[in-house]
Amino acid sequence: MTNFENKTVVVTGGAHGIGKCICEEFAKEGAKVCVIDRRENPYFVGDLADKTSIENFAEKVIADCGHVDYLINNAAPLMKGITDCSYEEFEYAQRVGVTAAFYLTKLFLPYFAPGAAVINISSSRDRMSQPETESYTAAKGGIAALTHSLAVSLAGKVRVNSISPGWIDTDFQTYEGADAVQQPAGRVGNPMDIANMVLYLCSEKAGFITGENICIDGGMTKLMIYHGDHGWRLES
Repeated sequence: MTNFENKTVVVTGGAHGIGKCICEEFAKEGAKVCVIDRRENPYFVGDLADKTSIENFAEKVIADCGHVDYLINNAAPLMKGITDCSYEEFEYAQRVGVTAAFYLTKLFLPYFAPGAAVINISSSRDRMSQPETESYTAAKGGIAALTHSLAVSLAGKVRVNSISPGWIDTDFQTYEGADAVQQPAGRVGNPMDIANMVLYLCSEKAGFITGENICIDGGMTKLMIYHGDHGWRLES
């Protein structure tokens, strides 16, 4: 796709799921990958809701690498709903899902290399919802809006785009029946669907793309489903 040899890639939430897949794909292309995650990982274990942890992580990246080529804000916020989510939990979700992305971009701003890119991982929940998902949905909507704001502020220095995944099965499980056919692509997504777009948006081939939110959901948010459609039936 492009030459990522010796490029510095920062990935939040990179120890599992989509983030881990993104890290693996960049590493295959020769990039130096710097991860922050609460889970164990070889680079930095830390909580993105904690300001000091973010600052210590950024300092380590700059000390180790001297610059940043690509920042992938992938860490997933807490998902709780209006019934059970406390003030503190809602605030925590926003710190992980939005504030950390903003603050890391700010901390790395003097160190972004020419041709740098920031990719924010939002969600198709930035435009649709299930009940009792307010903390997560608000954070994903926030990072989608942060994307176009940063793209304008960083014009000429850093390209900033976001990706909104739909149903992504991080175990690469194959689904059949209604779960598959409700999606025009005919299947549930997997982490490679997102990682491929991340690498593309970081590449020179995407040099004229900034401020965009790209929804990768197999067309699910475009398909209207009524009783009897695509294997779904109303149960009383």
